[in-house]
Amino acid sequence: MKPVLILQHLSADGPAYLGTWLAREGVAADVRDTQAGHAYPVSIEGYAALAVMGGEMSANDDLPSLRQAERLILQAMDAGVPVIGHCLGGQLMARALGAVIGPSRAPEIGWQGMHVAACAEAVDWFGDVRDATVFHWHSESFDLPAGAIPLASNAACPHQAFAIGPHLAMQFHVELDAAKLGEWSASQDATFLRLQRECGTVQSGPAMRAHAELALPAQQHLADRIYRRWLVNA
Repeated sequence: MKPVLILQHLSADGPAYLGTWLAREGVAADVRDTQAGHAYPVSIEGYAALAVMGGEMSANDDLPSLRQAERLILQAMDAGVPVIGHCLGGQLMARALGAVIGPSRAPEIGWQGMHVAACAEAVDWFGDVRDATVFHWHSESFDLPAGAIPLASNAACPHQAFAIGPHLAMQFHVELDAAKLGEWSASQDATFLRLQRECGTVQSGPAMRAHAELALPAQQHLADRIYRRWLVNA
C-alpha cells in the first residue's frame, strides 16, 4: 500500500492516535509539519490517502500552507483518494468545496456530546452509535458544501461531521490520545481561561482529564472504526 499523507499545521497538533493506529495496521505515513518547516507536496500522486490535522488558526487565514492543503484536498477528491479532516482539517475540506467557515454558535473545548444522524452514511462511518462524546477545541465551524451528507450535530455546532463519498470531515478531534490531552488540558492561554469562565461548553483542564477516563477509550474505539472506513478503498 502506498503511504498516507498527513498534513500537520502546528507541531503541537500532530497525528497522535491516528499515527498509532496507522503503525498498528502497518500503514506508512508521510507527516508534513509546516510549522517545523516541512513543505507540503505539490501533488497527491503517490499517496493512498490524505489526512488533514487541526490547528489554532482560522481556515480563512491568509496562509500559503492552508491554500496548498485545500489544493491537495481537491486533487485527492478528484482522484478518488480518501480524505479525512480533523477540526481545522474538516473546515479546510468544507472551504475548498465552497462552504462558509464562520463562528460557531458557541465555542466547544473539551468533551462534548453529539447526536449521530439516522442515515446509512452515518452507520457506515460511525456504526450503531447514536449519541457519542467526543473531544473538541474550536470556536469556528463549517457549513455544509454541496453534495455533503450531514452525519452528526449538537446545539453548539449543528454540523459536527459530513461525508462526501469516501471522504469525511469532522469538527472534533477523534485523533486525541492521552499525551495530546495532557498537553492541551494544561493550557494557561488567556483566551481559553476566559472562555472557561464564561461558557458552559468549555471545560477546565481538570474536567477534561476526569472525563477522559471513560470518554477517551470510547472515542478511540470510534476512531478505530472511522479510520478503517477511511482506508477501506485506499
